Amino acid sequence: MQKVENKKDVDTIIEKMFKAGAHYGYSKTRRHPSVSKYIYTTKNKSDIINLEKTSLLLDEATLFIKNLGAQNKVILFVGTKPEAKVAIKNVAESLNMPYVVERWIGGTLSNFTEIKKRITELENYQKDIEKGGLDKYTKKERVVMAKKMEKLARYYTGLLGLKKAPDALFVIDAKNEHIATNEARKSGITVVSLVNSDSNIKGIDYPIIANDSGIPSIKFFANAIIDAYKEGQSSTLEKK
Repeated sequence: MQKVENKKDVDTIIEKMFKAGAHYGYSKTRRHPSVSKYIYTTKNKSDIINLEKTSLLLDEATLFIKNLGAQNKVILFVGTKPEAKVAIKNVAESLNMPYVVERWIGGTLSNFTEIKKRITELENYQKDIEKGGLDKYTKKERVVMAKKMEKLARYYTGLLGLKKAPDALFVIDAKNEHIATNEARKSGITVVSLVNSDSNIKGIDYPIIANDSGIPSIKFFANAIIDAYKEGQSSTLEKK
C-alpha cells in the first residue's frame, strides 16, 4: 500500500512539474554530455527532459535541504538572470536567508573577510540614518556617502546579516552563475542548483535538471526548497 501511495505522490509531483514547463530543455546542439542520461527525447530539435529522473534528483536535493533546516543552517540563494530574480528574492526572504540577485561580486565566498567589511559598512550607514547619526557630517559629505552607499546597497542588501560564509548555495542556472559555483566548490560549500540541459553537472553536488529559464518552473523548484527547509525546521521543533 505504501508503494502505491508513493507512486501517487511521484505522479503528482511529475504532473506539477509538467504544468510548470519543467520538461523543456534547450536545443540538442547545446546539450552538455553530462546530462544526456536525463533527456527523455528530442522534439523539434529541442531536448525534452525526463521528469521521472528529475523527481529523483529533486528528492535528493530536498532531503539535503531538509537536513539543513533541521540544523538551522544558512543557505545563500543566487539567481541574477531576469527570470530568476523575483523568485530568488522571495524564497530567501521567506526563510530570512541571504541572497544575490544582482551581479555576483567576485570573492563573496573566497574572500568573505573583505566582503564582510562592505556588509558591515552598509549596516552601520543604515543604523546611522535611523539614529540621526549623519547630522555630524556636512551636506557635501552626506552626498558623497549617499552615492557610495547606493552602490553598496545594490549589491550587498541581500547579504545584510550574513556573519560568516554560508553552509550551502541554492543557485538558479549554475552555468550562468559559474563564478559563484566555482567559489563555492573551492571553499568546500555545497551547491544545489536548478540546471538545464546545457549545463555541466559534474561539479554540482545536488543538480536538479529541469527548465531553468521559465518563471513557472523556477518558482516551482524554489517553493520546493522553501517547503523542504521549513519541514526540517518543524521536525526539530516537534522533537523538542
